[in-house]
Amino acid sequence: MKTLKIGDLCASVPIVQGGMGVGISLSGLASAVAREGGIGVISSAGLGVIYSDYSKDYREASIWGLRQELRKAREKARGIIGVNVMVAMSNFADMVRTAVAEKADIIFSGAGLPLNLPSFLPEGAKTKLAPIVSSARAAGLLCRKWFSEFHYIPDAIVVEGPKAGGHLGYKPEQIDDAHFALETVVPQVVAEVRAFEAEHDCHIPVIAGGGVYTGEDIYRILSLGAEGVQMGTRFVTTEECDADPAFKQSYLDATADDIEIIQSPVGMPGRAIRNSFLDRVKEGLKRPKACPFDCIKTCDVTHSPYCIMLALYNAFRGRLQNGYAFCGANAWRAEKIQTVRELIASLKEEYDSFSLRERLFGR
Repeated sequence: MKTLKIGDLCASVPIVQGGMGVGISLSGLASAVAREGGIGVISSAGLGVIYSDYSKDYREASIWGLRQELRKAREKARGIIGVNVMVAMSNFADMVRTAVAEKADIIFSGAGLPLNLPSFLPEGAKTKLAPIVSSARAAGLLCRKWFSEFHYIPDAIVVEGPKAGGHLGYKPEQIDDAHFALETVVPQVVAEVRAFEAEHDCHIPVIAGGGVYTGEDIYRILSLGAEGVQMGTRFVTTEECDADPAFKQSYLDATADDIEIIQSPVGMPGRAIRNSFLDRVKEGLKRPKACPFDCIKTCDVTHSPYCIMLALYNAFRGRLQNGYAFCGANAWRAEKIQTVRELIASLKEEYDSFSLRERLFGR
């Protein structure tokens, strides 16, 4: 596999482990990926619930939790450790400032356009910034906005396709439309970024995610002009994933028919594994009484069928009767629990094998 270079960061494996909240990708998973040469990513979503023993104040506990997770990851690995911060989070600014103060290597930010992300970077800070987009238009808009307002050029750009897990940056009717498939969008984003690079004499690596599952998938995406891939679902069924074993087992038990698109309380479509909790939601049997966290800007408790933070936290803890597992479109393909080292070794082997076949026999 090729290396992935983001400024002065160099990942020997061009794989970014997707940030998965609530609690699915913490220091355990992120450090394991970093040790194997990829970019490990801690999700900042929901840390205020996970660290509620420290403080009942959600925002205060979130700050403390992110500090602890970054420090634990650093103790376990010397590789590249990033943080995922969703724009839609009410404590977005707190999480970005904390990640920068703790010297996270890179911040990945999506679930909305992080138009003001560079404003949080003090002079001399080494933390890289990588927005997550779903279209070439959004990539171009962010590049121009950051340069004109902050004189800052994105260190990398992640493009997520509609086969990704969790909240999706697409309208429901776009999810199965070939015009929005990752294979269609990646070349468009690459072209947009290359045009910006030519204007400003710079280089911005494009990283692509959403449905990337095998070494062959990695090869095909890189052949479209991306320099790295983002993978989340594959890392759930690893020993080092921070989720409860029952959460991982839900992936192993899932069939293709169990993967469904839901309407999240935050106002976006999401992809999850169908279970009894989601069935009860459809029947109208779930209804929150109040909002205990104020965690997402776009979530209106008066119209929400359930508290998404509690649902995802319960799933993380293995209490799937009171929550559900977000997942990518290929989650049903999971067959076993393995270590991160074993997974990355198998991806490398698949990549090399397919690359050799392409060289010998062509496309």
